[in-house]
Amino acid sequence: MIDLLTSPEAWAALLTLTALEIVLGIDNVIFLSVITSRIPQPQATRARQIGLALALIFRILLLSVLVWLIGLTQPVFSIGGLGFSWRDIILIAGGLFLIAKATHEIHAEVEAREEEGPQTGGANKFFWVILQIIVIDLVFSLDSIITAIGMAQDLEIMIAAVIIAVIIMYVSSGPVARFVANHPTTKMLALAFLVLIGVALVADGFEFHIPRGYIYFAIVFALAVEAFNVLASRNRRKRKG
Repeated sequence: MIDLLTSPEAWAALLTLTALEIVLGIDNVIFLSVITSRIPQPQATRARQIGLALALIFRILLLSVLVWLIGLTQPVFSIGGLGFSWRDIILIAGGLFLIAKATHEIHAEVEAREEEGPQTGGANKFFWVILQIIVIDLVFSLDSIITAIGMAQDLEIMIAAVIIAVIIMYVSSGPVARFVANHPTTKMLALAFLVLIGVALVADGFEFHIPRGYIYFAIVFALAVEAFNVLASRNRRKRKG
């Protein structure tokens, strides 16, 4: 541990991996913001706290079983010469879940109706939100930690980077959730991002890698355009007032 604290290479690896984990955590924050927007504010805050705590727990647990995790990347069956590992299966299932959930939310927004289904009661709705958060946390955690394994060799560095990234996600999740809730067009944009991320996860599962840099550039560009739209709308309201 002392050697790591005094090693420039270790600090460089920590900074690089932390930055990467923060970027990968954008998916998590967007999903949490959208999924908690349909429940009352006190419950939404608690759901985000539970979701991020679970994200941290999942990531540390996965880091503690690296040998088993690496084994998940070994093919278990093949179709048409294309091998599928448990990681691929989890990514495909998680991507399809994201696409289905985002599409359902978009339909609900377009139809301007409250979400229907088994989560009609307050307690049931909160439980349903937590269940969805658990599913997607597991998928994002798996993707994040497998990336971390390729970036660093020391478990201590990986755990430190994950903890720092989750703390930053926690701090930013509240403002992001409030912004999404207060600006309906931004929520629609966030749902479109989730569809895009879901497609990328499914593609990864089929060994067709879409560089995440392209996806995150599209997200940042769209958010910048939306920010200008929000500012323009606010200025128009001020002039009318």
